[in-house]
Amino acid sequence: MHKIRVLFILKRKEDYSEEHFSHIGLSTGLFNSATFVNDMLQEEGIDTKLVVVIDNNEIDKEVTLYKPTHVIIEALWVVPSKFEILQKLHPNVNWIVRLHSELPFIANEGIAMRWVGEYLKYDNVIVSVNSLRILDEITMYAYLSDNLPKREAEKKVVYLPNYYPPIFTPKYFNSYKDNIDISCFGAIRPLKNHLLQAFAAVELASFINKKLNFHINIGRYEGKGEPIYKNLKDFFENLPHDRFKLVTHSWTPRGEFLDLCSTMDIAMQCSLSETFNIVACDSIVMGVPVIGSSEIPWMHPKFQPPPNSSHKIAEYLFAAYKFPRLNVNTNQASLKCYAEESKKIWIRFFHCH
Repeated sequence: MHKIRVLFILKRKEDYSEEHFSHIGLSTGLFNSATFVNDMLQEEGIDTKLVVVIDNNEIDKEVTLYKPTHVIIEALWVVPSKFEILQKLHPNVNWIVRLHSELPFIANEGIAMRWVGEYLKYDNVIVSVNSLRILDEITMYAYLSDNLPKREAEKKVVYLPNYYPPIFTPKYFNSYKDNIDISCFGAIRPLKNHLLQAFAAVELASFINKKLNFHINIGRYEGKGEPIYKNLKDFFENLPHDRFKLVTHSWTPRGEFLDLCSTMDIAMQCSLSETFNIVACDSIVMGVPVIGSSEIPWMHPKFQPPPNSSHKIAEYLFAAYKFPRLNVNTNQASLKCYAEESKKIWIRFFHCH
């Protein structure tokens, strides 16, 4: 295992600002996801490095400097034809393009299916996914589009799940305050289902006769998320201001965000499409009860309402409000099991390659 050297490469986001973030503090789900895996592999004795580049043209420099056996490209940003050049420059490198979403979300990326199809045509390029559902779908795509034998197609598409360090912080619950703080953090986009969850939060607050602070992130709107934010603002502006408030938070470094998560009473992530959901992990490790849809693979089924019914979501919110420690303890145990299995899958992958 000591001969393996893994290089994770991310593309710098367009809104990156050195004034606010260093590479280490760059707070995006993709960066955090790659960092967690990078750190976990290092703890397991594998040499790894994570870098952030401006574009395709910096890949050769980073690979030349680090001399990895494996390069993991995080998400869809490398033009497929670039691999023809990179393979000639670095013929012994195994290239892995890592997808982080299910097909409903990937469908918003106009180049996704063409690029994935082209990646699969290169000998030393593997496409990895982080859910078993999309594993079957992309494997079928490889099998049919490249006319590969099924066994070969299964080698070109691999399952490398997310990893999250299961390190938990205890929380004190105060049920006597006159307000309830409920978060629905993350980038605002259609499949995150913010508005329906806001309705559920208002229903819960009305039922338990508490003032509601509904917390969201602003500053990142994806897949035409701007109308969603406008509707959220309009929804709360038409409610009694002394009882229902929309509280907005800008994106912050990870440590500050975890501190913010710890101040919530309940976290919501009842999304319509997910493969893992780091934001839900951020809340549960801080001791905050979380409810989320069945799209979140590590979350216990007891806390997964159907994401298309605000009334059902409100019922699950009430259960989390009444029994917060049951929610937290069960979900923390579930996340820990998921993390241990993820670690085994990553280590097994490098043993086999």
